[in-house]
Amino acid sequence: MASLPSTDGFPSPTVPPLRVDVLGVALDQGAITAVGVLAIVVLIGLSAFFSSSEIAMFSLARHRIDALVDEEVPGAEIVAALKADPHRLLVTILVGNNIVNIAMSSIATGLLALYLGQGEAVAVATLAITALVLLFGESAPKSYAVENTESWALRVARPLKLSEYALLPLIVTFDRLTRIVNRVTGGRAAIETSYVTRDEIQDMIETGEREGVIEEDEREMLQRIFRFNNTIAKEVMTPRLDVTAVDAADSIETAIETCIQSGHARLPVYEGSLDNVVGIVHIRDLVRDRSYGEADEPALADVTRPTLHVPESKNVDDLLAEMRAERLHIAIVVDEFGTTEGIVTVEDMIEEIVGEILEGSEEEPIERVDEDTVLVHGEVNIDAVNEALGIDLPEGEEFETIAGFVFNRAGRLVEEGEELTYEGVRITIESVENTRIMKARVTRPEMPADGASSETVEADDSEGAEGTEAEAATE
Repeated sequence: MASLPSTDGFPSPTVPPLRVDVLGVALDQGAITAVGVLAIVVLIGLSAFFSSSEIAMFSLARHRIDALVDEEVPGAEIVAALKADPHRLLVTILVGNNIVNIAMSSIATGLLALYLGQGEAVAVATLAITALVLLFGESAPKSYAVENTESWALRVARPLKLSEYALLPLIVTFDRLTRIVNRVTGGRAAIETSYVTRDEIQDMIETGEREGVIEEDEREMLQRIFRFNNTIAKEVMTPRLDVTAVDAADSIETAIETCIQSGHARLPVYEGSLDNVVGIVHIRDLVRDRSYGEADEPALADVTRPTLHVPESKNVDDLLAEMRAERLHIAIVVDEFGTTEGIVTVEDMIEEIVGEILEGSEEEPIERVDEDTVLVHGEVNIDAVNEALGIDLPEGEEFETIAGFVFNRAGRLVEEGEELTYEGVRITIESVENTRIMKARVTRPEMPADGASSETVEADDSEGAEGTEAEAATE
């Protein structure tokens, strides 16, 4: 064996070239390096496959998967099958991705150990593999998957299914273990929850309007739909003071005249007082019974139809479904003591979605005077005023309307011309009938001038509010 000179005077043996037998094939150091590099390249490709698969599969909306299945697009059935168990799908992707990344790091460390010391090999392999995985195994493939979600999900569905079969023992084990951990910790896998919430959909609607995808009126209607199931009967009802009704003892002629004068086709029928509504009468039935009825003197009770009595806290979404099922157009709203508070019609509930449906000479409930001022009816809901001006007047348990807000703030009856201020929002009473506020002018605070701090504006507003309350108390 040849020897090399040594610094201590003794010869040192020559290190023989590394040779390894793989499946009966002898490989030298160069061949081992080439095979290792090739293996790393393949593993980077597999890492990119699993990373991009995760983004593509979980970004594809459920409704699009259903549509692709209906259209019989190749691969759609497999995508639907994988997405049917999202937790198992995620475990499959994570197990596959971790196996290839760990294998890649191990191979790189082993290759570098042929040329470097152990410590150096570990450090260089860690940095090099991290850089390669981040660039080619994560960033680039995920960016591609985001831009080509649907086509890539269809393309990777079958290889993912095959990966699930190949890694089945590991997948079943880790799937079971993660579910046990979730139960023990009281958590729930985020992958099993909805990816889109109501708030996110509403944000998308507003973004769509800003981007010009949907019109302003479309955005308003969509937002009303989301608010609809949080609305109660009291918020949409016609209040008792505005209800036109007839006594059960009245004649058919009187009922017809009341319908014509009020402009309503349907009227509540009561016995004794409005707190005892016994049903609803329709002008069509009144005219038919008067003109073609068999009785010489038809009674109002003969054409009175039954109706619903609902609590003021009843959800309008449920109420609308119930009225449709019962084929009713009017429901009577009562409070906790059984006293009639008002009536709710199908039209009232539809207006919560499509906006006010005005007839004849009816006035707009909210009339815009200028960019910062609106003229509103007293019975207009505070939410509508807030939306019209972009302000934030609060609601209370005792009131939902602008008139209720004014009475609550003033603590007494108010008169025409009076004014109050709340956090810079100025409310001027324009019209009062008896004790009822008919119209009010609402003006939002002006934007602070250049150079003026928001703290100064808020201080001025609070001083104005205190001054107004002091004047009201003095009066």
